[in-house]
Amino acid sequence: MVGSEVCRQLAAAGRPLRALVRPTSDRAKVEFLKGLDVEIVQGDVKDRSSLETACRGVGAVISTASATISRQEGDSIQTVDLEGQLSLIDAAKAAEVAHFVLISFPEIRDEFPLQTAKRSVEEHLKRSGLAYTILQPTLFMEVWLSPALGFDAAGAVAQIYGAGHNKISWISYTDVAKFAVAALSNPEARNATIKLGGPEALSPLEVVRVFEEVSGTEFSVHHVPEDALRAQKDAAGDPLQESFAALMLSYARGEVIDMERTLQMFPVPLRSVKEYAAAHATA
Repeated sequence: MVGSEVCRQLAAAGRPLRALVRPTSDRAKVEFLKGLDVEIVQGDVKDRSSLETACRGVGAVISTASATISRQEGDSIQTVDLEGQLSLIDAAKAAEVAHFVLISFPEIRDEFPLQTAKRSVEEHLKRSGLAYTILQPTLFMEVWLSPALGFDAAGAVAQIYGAGHNKISWISYTDVAKFAVAALSNPEARNATIKLGGPEALSPLEVVRVFEEVSGTEFSVHHVPEDALRAQKDAAGDPLQESFAALMLSYARGEVIDMERTLQMFPVPLRSVKEYAAAHATA
């Protein structure tokens, strides 16, 4: 998601860029990148030699790699989000890359494998000697307000984690890509960790009302209690399952990001939940 959008925005700006793709990557996504006139390099974050090839001659690296969505055989939080990212940072340093931009997420109260990996990678990047930017966006509306996680706008059904009263600064992945691209040329981004949210904080129930207003359709709302999420996290036998349960708990508690100062440094136009809902209603 974010990686393809970063490439699209850089290509639109006329910036030369190289994309690291796997031999097993979705062919349609690879063809999309080729259509942008992106240089394609095959490799994998689990393969250090391919990372050295990918980083050679590069001025900046933007890393969006994660096993959470595009998981394939051999991918895990350990091999991709931790070891793969650490290896990429080391390869970038060896290639004398000038700037490394890492996509992460804000600190969450509970400890869980994905967060442990993210924080370890962040600390390694800070100690690497590379100029860095760590972007910590909150929940992506395209993920959490989608059928994959129970929010089915077309079917007017919303699954909500927790009571649904705590506010969240929902952000669009397209806006995260804008910040990643802007970080390459903004001195304020050098050696900085930046939390990112959308233009307003809305509770999940307020989000449902926005979708109802835009679509003119009443939604059926179902809640997953926090106790059930805690039980799911405690009983998880897989690091990825445990991490998803922890992220759902974070959703239930809410996450408000004050964007005033960040938007002064990065005047990036942000997509609202209402605009996202309207796009779905049009579709």
